[in-house]
Amino acid sequence: MDAVRALLGPKHVLISGIMQYSMLWGIMIGFTITAAISTATMKRSTCFHEKGPSAKCGVSGISYMLAFGALEILLSQFPNLEKVTFLSVIATLTSLAYALIALCLSIAKFSIQHEAKGTIMVAMAGEGLATSAKIWRVFQALGNIAFSYTYSMLLLEIQDTLKSPPAENKAMKRVTLYAIGGTALFYTSLGCMGYAAFGADAPGNYLTGFYKPLWLVDIANLAVIIHLIVGYQVFAQTIFAINEKSLATRWQAPGSIFNKIYTVRFQCIQNYSFQLTPSRILLRTGFVVLTTLVAMLFPFFNAILGLLGSISFWPLTVYFPLNMYMVQAKIKRGNSKWIMFQVLSLLCLVVSLVSAVGSVADILEHLKHAQLFHVDL
Repeated sequence: MDAVRALLGPKHVLISGIMQYSMLWGIMIGFTITAAISTATMKRSTCFHEKGPSAKCGVSGISYMLAFGALEILLSQFPNLEKVTFLSVIATLTSLAYALIALCLSIAKFSIQHEAKGTIMVAMAGEGLATSAKIWRVFQALGNIAFSYTYSMLLLEIQDTLKSPPAENKAMKRVTLYAIGGTALFYTSLGCMGYAAFGADAPGNYLTGFYKPLWLVDIANLAVIIHLIVGYQVFAQTIFAINEKSLATRWQAPGSIFNKIYTVRFQCIQNYSFQLTPSRILLRTGFVVLTTLVAMLFPFFNAILGLLGSISFWPLTVYFPLNMYMVQAKIKRGNSKWIMFQVLSLLCLVVSLVSAVGSVADILEHLKHAQLFHVDL
């Protein structure tokens, strides 16, 4: 938002802020759903291992979402979690762990089958599906792909932490080249191997497609859960900070009960202590509760992922960065580079719109069969 204000002016700040914080909140909702799915997968895997692959091992996700929400309420009361480096380290290591396990399991499954389940003729995939359903799924898949472009929101935050010399922009160019190149190669490998292993039956949450070996699948799902627990706070702390700053300006009356400071001490941890206020407790608890309730109402992993990607992709990844670059580089309206950027922006807008339509259509389809606060995973 600061970069948008500096380069595009204050009139764009509100729109960019709404989009950015909506995306952050949406990620928190997605994390709640994913954590419940991963926990349920671990329980289902154990059930299949004990009772056989034909056993009925349905699992309700409500209790897992509630447990995840309760844990995040507790963690959200700790101050300055966004400044704790080890949270990012844990999130990175666990993310790498479950992704590598998923890739290895896909390669193993493909090698055992001795044939590719997927086909280049994508239009023929999904036997028994209506043509309209295939179209909605293609649109939704575009949203899933767009979701992986969230790096654009983190780019400026990362650059802000770099020290000079060398100049931050030069270091950031190398970081971006390695990061985008590495993730693109890894995502493409995982996507291709997953399609070869499962074809059109590839599950939305990829790890739910594996049940053997039990210990390795459980390690992968456990890594997902740990990643989501700490990652949730990375996104949540940003939302908490701006809301608490806004409320502090409104409730500045001296002696206000909402701003009264209470100190909590832990004698067993080297006299560790931190401060709480009623406004902090109420605001953070209420927000996590709201997030958990929304996740329980819309527990549709792929559709939610696609919708998040479609909403954020064009404005945050394309429109604002391109316009900021054109202002900074002094690209004049009407020249060849300006026209090229406008065409690129228009194409990406179309991708955002069609992927949003596909995701909403999938959510509406799920809602036809969904029961209120009854989540079968």
